Amino acid sequence: MSRTRIAVAASAAATAVVLAAAGCAPQPQSTTPGAAGSAKAADCTTGSPSLHKPGQLTVATDSPAYEPWFDSNTPSNGKGFESAVAYAVAGKLGFAKDQVKWVVEPFAHSYAPGAKSYDFDINQISITPQRAKAVDFSGSYYTASQAVLTLKDSKFADATSLSAFKDAKIGVQVATTSYQAVLDQLKPSQKPSVFNTTKDEVTALTNGQIDAIVTDLPTVFYLAGAELDNGKIVGQFGYAGGTPEEFGLLLPKNSGYTSCVDKALSALKADGTIAGLTKQWLSASANVPELKQ
Repeated sequence: MSRTRIAVAASAAATAVVLAAAGCAPQPQSTTPGAAGSAKAADCTTGSPSLHKPGQLTVATDSPAYEPWFDSNTPSNGKGFESAVAYAVAGKLGFAKDQVKWVVEPFAHSYAPGAKSYDFDINQISITPQRAKAVDFSGSYYTASQAVLTLKDSKFADATSLSAFKDAKIGVQVATTSYQAVLDQLKPSQKPSVFNTTKDEVTALTNGQIDAIVTDLPTVFYLAGAELDNGKIVGQFGYAGGTPEEFGLLLPKNSGYTSCVDKALSALKADGTIAGLTKQWLSASANVPELKQ
């Protein structure tokens, strides 16, 4: 996960097909960047033996599940960007809403090696080569930017550059790509403080233990609006060299259902569904100033 600029990749491979018409018939393994899994033809039916439980789509995310990714910590209500994306993917695969079961998977456990108790996890998980050694990824459903959140009365509140945070005490969430982004881009004189949850980060910020929080832009909007009375979003930033950070659906390594999920997502990107959901749930994040060195 990373938690950066709203720029969902709305384009999709020209070979994406409407899965409903194809009935998700067996397909060869997707070659979409970030996707992995078996090269064998996949059984993409709702009764596929590759499913964690045939006849049911088991989807994982963390708890608590924060806005704007989810609503009211209730992934099953279909509200929030990632909940809506998950149900859209399920629909393309032929599952009715009542055939989708949500389970809890802590973020830091999601990309650990080993068996999984779900078909895919959706939890702002960044696609990285290291993580892809242990799990499969779909193609991207969201391109993220990092953002800096502080308090309105902080000496860093009016910062206009990344270098202004050299002497700041920065907080990040454990096991996220935000840690490396801070080291590479903000280059603080002291290592970032690491917290288990965003609530822990907010507590540390309000108590003066840290000067700023760095996480993905939509989450920063939520924290500033719902968790803090005097929070200020200072700005957003990308990555050295301009390499975008992409969120993907995470599946068990070599899952026989990876290509099915990837093709469903590709179809949703091609028909504009993902772009529409991005506008619906994440549009507030669009006009944040960019921080540069």
